[in-house]
Formats: sequence, C-alpha cells, structure tokens
Amino acid sequence: MNSDILLRFGFAVGIIFFGLGVSWLLNQRLLARARGGVNTLPVPLPKKPTIVYFTTPDCAPCRTVQKPALQKLTDLFGEKLHVLEIDATQHPEVAKTWGVMSVPTTFLLDEKGIAKYVNNGVARLEKLMEQVKTL
Repeated sequence: MNSDILLRFGFAVGIIFFGLGVSWLLNQRLLARARGGVNTLPVPLPKKPTIVYFTTPDCAPCRTVQKPALQKLTDLFGEKLHVLEIDATQHPEVAKTWGVMSVPTTFLLDEKGIAKYVNNGVARLEKLMEQVKTL
C-alpha cells in the first residue's frame, strides 16, 4: 500500500516538473522569436524599457484587467517606461512573428530592445512591476 502511494506521488511530481519544463522551454522559444522580431514592430522602439502588449478589440480581459494594469504602470514609471499596444487583428504578421497565440500577451524589453520576459494571458500589476524593476 505504501509503495503504491509513493509510486503515485513520484508520478505526480514527475508530471509537475515535466509541465514546468515544457512551460519554460516555450517561454524561451517565444523570447527568442521576439528578439528576432523587434524590427517587425510598426513603430521604432525608444531607448528605454518597453512593454509590447498584444491585444484585440473584442478581448474582455485586455480591457478590464490588462489595460488598467498597464495604465497604472505608466502612471507610476512615467517617462521611464514605454508601452506599445499592438492590435493583433490589424497586424497579424507581427503577432505571428512574435509567436503570439492568445491575447493578452505582453513582452518586456530592456532599453536595448532585447526581450527579457513574456507573459501569456493576463499579467497582474504586481508581476509586471517586478519584471519592470529588473529591467
């Protein structure tokens, strides 16, 4: 009985670590794509940390959660941070180049335009603040 429980526990832990590894690999792949896609953005990047925010007009979480969080960040950091909003329906080739599979998706770029973080789905204000502070 105890060995059966330990075996199941071991499988559960293995599945968790496998999932975390796959998630990490996917994020690394998206960051690599973003580093190669900086030149595809519709506007040139300023020489300061930038959040590239992919959205669509019909995205409810984008309007109700993500956009207010980005607005608060802009209010807090002012001119030290640039937020670039990209409508994935108007720029599908950019979204494809960056590997955006769902909205909202945010990429955080340092002052050199190198992607450091990617957030698939809604990223709360606290998480974005921690990421921006490391840039």
